[in-house]
Amino acid sequence: METDTDHPGFTRLRLIAERRRENDFVSNESIVNTQTGLYLSTTNFLNHIKQSTKVYNLSTHGPCLSNTNQDVDIACCLRSKYLPYHAMPWKLRYRRQWPPNAIIDRIINYGCLLVPIGPRIMANCNLLWRISFSEAEKQLVHSFNFTQVLCYGLLKLTLKRIVNTNDDVKDLLCSYFVKTALFWVSEEVDIDTFQLPKLFICFDLCLNKLIAWVNNCYCPNYFIPEHNMFLGKINKYNNNSLLSVLNSIKYSGISGLMQNLFHSYPCKKSCYPPYSETSEQSILMLDFLFYRISYLLVDEWGMMTNLTKKYKVLKYIESLQNSESSTFNIGVCKFHYATISQQVAQLLPTLKQINTNYNIRTSYHRHLQNGLQRDAVTGWLLYASFYYVTEQYNVTLRLTEYVLSKCLPGMVDLKQSYYSEAVVDNYRRNVHSSMSLNVKMKKAVVDNVIFLQHSSLIPKELELEVEDIFFMIPPFIMSHCLRFLCYHHIGDTFNRQQALRHLCSPQILSICSSI
Repeated sequence: METDTDHPGFTRLRLIAERRRENDFVSNESIVNTQTGLYLSTTNFLNHIKQSTKVYNLSTHGPCLSNTNQDVDIACCLRSKYLPYHAMPWKLRYRRQWPPNAIIDRIINYGCLLVPIGPRIMANCNLLWRISFSEAEKQLVHSFNFTQVLCYGLLKLTLKRIVNTNDDVKDLLCSYFVKTALFWVSEEVDIDTFQLPKLFICFDLCLNKLIAWVNNCYCPNYFIPEHNMFLGKINKYNNNSLLSVLNSIKYSGISGLMQNLFHSYPCKKSCYPPYSETSEQSILMLDFLFYRISYLLVDEWGMMTNLTKKYKVLKYIESLQNSESSTFNIGVCKFHYATISQQVAQLLPTLKQINTNYNIRTSYHRHLQNGLQRDAVTGWLLYASFYYVTEQYNVTLRLTEYVLSKCLPGMVDLKQSYYSEAVVDNYRRNVHSSMSLNVKMKKAVVDNVIFLQHSSLIPKELELEVEDIFFMIPPFIMSHCLRFLCYHHIGDTFNRQQALRHLCSPQILSICSSI
């Protein structure tokens, strides 16, 4: 197999044996002599099979052979026992829990299929063979849990009953693109996201993925991301109409989706009530007002470095919380209590004394545990940093894995002074009005980790970065940074390099450029 750099999803099949051995599928006539060597021609390959089976009167239909009635397609292909060069990063790249390692091993051991058809955008290209992972995709689908299967069905139903009923965009999207979006989302999020109560969250994640792809006119193949599967189908001339349809599905919410999918079935109006009740909308606005204020107060975060004064603030917040009757105000008190607790943990005596001083060790754990109540990630990352500084690297790796599972698309980020409609809509689906503010924040809100100057929790490798009163670092970056350092210390060269690749990834670079 010779990979083609201009067409990553395709390959050339070069004959390297000195003797040509014919069989039922490949004849000497199938081989084409070129300036660079002998290659197997897709056209000649299919013609040879047609000749060998002419009693059935088969005709060419794309990469397949069809019978006279055109109701049966026979896909003739070759199997490679090895994955192509462009697919090698797939088995090594970072992922959450899906797909399972056993499935990955099975896919690697099987290899791939080679289909006799070239790129859609190239005519008369009979030397390029399409690399097919249909068997691998079958294994992946069979590994789906019940919610993943339901999500796949819901996406296909949406494609059939909503998208493809619009003549302007009919057949631009296909079920293969939908399946690819589900593969990517399943790999990127924690598998616990795919639970039945979160079905519409999963659906929304896949829909967002498709919208982003259509907007960029780029659909990365799951195994070979460099292969844009939209080529020759979706481009800047037709993507706007498709974006309008997909965005209308997104912003119509659950009720709109259900009504569009099942409009032919009788259903009371109250079956899928829209999330527009005044009280719930007021709570939502109050939440985001608080998140914006939190952003504006970030500069005050590290001003006070006196440990005694911080303990006084904690006592004051505690008494204020006990006197409050408003659940929202209690939630605000708990947030600030957790924030100050994170600061206190960083001002305690050096961690070198932790093994010899029981009181210091107890204080660290108490304040770090209180700090977990702040949002979905910062408390856990400070705890991970604590275990890193105390050289408990495996614990740090487990905690950073958990943090990365929380860094999902659409999470509310406290560093924003403005929140888009899409972020608010996603937040609305993730939480409900019966939740307390703190439960909502631990479920749907992330923030930068803030290290104080001379913090006892900051890794020594990062101490020089804290030049001012405090130093802010995005959770995604801090997680991968800690993972790199941990793997370095335990001598795991492979995972260290993988962590380094993540630190150099486009996602990290885009985060850095926005800081």
